Amino acid sequence: MHQPPLVGWLLVLLCAGTGVYCLLRAHRGPAAQRVAARGEGLMALGMAVMGLPASAVPPPAWSPWLFTAAFGAAGVWALTHRHLHHAVGAWAMVYMTLAMAVPAGGMRHDGPMGAMTHAAPGGVPLLTGLLLAYYTVYVLAAGLRLVPASGAVAGAPVVDGPVVATASGPAGVLRACRLTMGIAMLAMLLAL
Repeated sequence: MHQPPLVGWLLVLLCAGTGVYCLLRAHRGPAAQRVAARGEGLMALGMAVMGLPASAVPPPAWSPWLFTAAFGAAGVWALTHRHLHHAVGAWAMVYMTLAMAVPAGGMRHDGPMGAMTHAAPGGVPLLTGLLLAYYTVYVLAAGLRLVPASGAVAGAPVVDGPVVATASGPAGVLRACRLTMGIAMLAMLLAL
């Protein structure tokens, strides 16, 4: 990723914290929410590893292919279980991994281990733009869903689709995790 080291570390902390929190919360609530929380947690941890600044932790030359395989498998799993947003996220990670592995300006070898680094930003501008638009709309909508309705009474249930929970309950936490990961995805796409 092409971001200043501080931004990279903040992205890593955000994703790692979200991943650990989601995995810890995966032990509560209905079965569907537990599965979703596990998926969110694992995706966030994968994003944290992928976001590590290369200046601090040089990635091995084979890491893009490992990320491609892992996120590709997650995308296929999400499609087979009809989790469209998870599939979009996983395939966006595959896209960014491949864009980093084969950037438009080529690759150069740096360091004693021959680590691959970017010579220039990669990616297809139209696809990057579509993903940026998708995640911008997603983050704005997810943020609005976290805000209680103006007439809501404190502690009253908040209805969001088929899930009814209090704003601080498991569904609210899962929504907050998704919002956090959407923001992290926007940051990664902007750094591409």
